[in-house]
Amino acid sequence: MPMYETTDQVDQHNKEIKRKRLIRLAVIAGLLILGAVLFFTKDLWLSGIRGVGRQYQIITNDGQLAGGNFPLELSAESDYQLEFSGKEIVVLNDAYITFYNTEGSLIKKRLHEYSNPIMRSADNGKVLLYEHGGDEFCVENDDSILYGDTFDENIIFARISPEGYTAVVLTSDNFDCEVKVYNRRGAVIYDRKCIERVSGISFRDESRGMILSYLSAENGGLVTSVQDVELHEKAERWTSPGMDALGLEVYGYEGGAFILGFESCGYVNNTGGISSYYRYDGELADGDSRNGKSAVIVNNDARRRYTMALYSGGSSEPVVVEFDQPLIDVMVADDLAYVMSRQEITAYSFDGAVRSTVEISDSYTGFIRGGKYIFLKGFGRIDRIDFNS
Repeated sequence: MPMYETTDQVDQHNKEIKRKRLIRLAVIAGLLILGAVLFFTKDLWLSGIRGVGRQYQIITNDGQLAGGNFPLELSAESDYQLEFSGKEIVVLNDAYITFYNTEGSLIKKRLHEYSNPIMRSADNGKVLLYEHGGDEFCVENDDSILYGDTFDENIIFARISPEGYTAVVLTSDNFDCEVKVYNRRGAVIYDRKCIERVSGISFRDESRGMILSYLSAENGGLVTSVQDVELHEKAERWTSPGMDALGLEVYGYEGGAFILGFESCGYVNNTGGISSYYRYDGELADGDSRNGKSAVIVNNDARRRYTMALYSGGSSEPVVVEFDQPLIDVMVADDLAYVMSRQEITAYSFDGAVRSTVEISDSYTGFIRGGKYIFLKGFGRIDRIDFNS
């Protein structure tokens, strides 16, 4: 073979070795630069991936019952309602409404005159008190009664907003019902005569508007439609078509509304279109929604199937979590869903991941979340436990 061909082959081989070395050095340098960038910006990208999927560290609370003023002893013969006002826990029975601080110290106790009272709160330090079928309501805090009204008609139901506005749904001689809205000073700012039955009300946008849900008959069944109205302009923004649901409650948020029904639930978007629908496989046990995040618990005793459906922001399909025991109560707070079964309370993020849990006895019928505490409803008593989530 000619000499010049051998020399060319050697030179080509040396060039190939140098090229591979340069590529290797470039890759190593790129990895070093990427590592340095990731290290110095870790606070930005770590916050984005923490909590993704099931990477949360599960907090196991000890469930130790508080001492001191707890348990709050109540009459075992009397049913009671329990609410957290945003400041205190409030207990209502057939004779008294009582305010306690979170340490269980008595703040105020007064006698009311309602035969079958109903209490509502909205995390604003105020509570709404009325009677289904009665003719008066009042809004009060731990100091005094702030405002109220008396009617010639009967109250069907009432709701209070975080800003202290109150909506009252009344019977009517000439219409299906009437809706009156009071501002925080107790003045009527909105009055609406309705030709369909109002089944739910939710305030939105700092009480500038509200969401109404209506029950009506369609194709031989009951459907629920939703309407968004402006209070100060007295104008309707949109009305949804009927959803195949016997609506029990409606929860408004900036993206639309969530309808909690007896046999099904679903979302309506902020133009009035139905964006999702979910029919229960069993009997509704409870449901709750806040800021577009919703949780519904369903028990199917015949199939021994107990489930919680989690919706986030009107998503088309819920995240379904299954349990091995019946579910009792559920509450949405702090962007988490708190669910009570017979032997534990568990907090879930809305991707279905467990965030924290605590074991309880099977003697409780419900709970409320107030600050860093869980208040447990027992027969004739209220207990308190710490619950970190």
